[in-house]
Amino acid sequence: MTPYYTIRTTAGQENNVALLIEARAKAANMGVLSIIVPKDINGFLFIEITHATKIIDTISGIRHVKGWIPGVVNIEEIEKFLIQKSPLEGLKVGDIVEIVSGPFKGMTGKITKINAEKEEVTLELLEVTYTLPITINADAIRKTSKT
Repeated sequence: MTPYYTIRTTAGQENNVALLIEARAKAANMGVLSIIVPKDINGFLFIEITHATKIIDTISGIRHVKGWIPGVVNIEEIEKFLIQKSPLEGLKVGDIVEIVSGPFKGMTGKITKINAEKEEVTLELLEVTYTLPITINADAIRKTSKT
């Protein structure tokens, strides 16, 4: 199995750098086998290349490349960033959560219902004097404690 190496780039330019590396590698037969651009990591991409000595030739002069990090990265380490976790993971009815986006940002609530198909949760807001159930996307909350 060929090793992966980490390339540092300007944040937000990972896809452009990957396309430029791909074009250069195809034109000059640099030994690049694959390029991985994870969505969750800004400013980095991973390159699978046959020889570490070819990395500098591959990335030199490419705009937005800041350099490379010496050392091999295992594919198992990269897989963590490629496999998307469900926003509902670790949540259950009765958990106390904080709302991190939307019109109720900063408020806390107690989960009363979880809709796994739509990845939505129904909350009862704790900071209001009356029961106010709201349904929001699970991406908009962060777990704070259990009840």
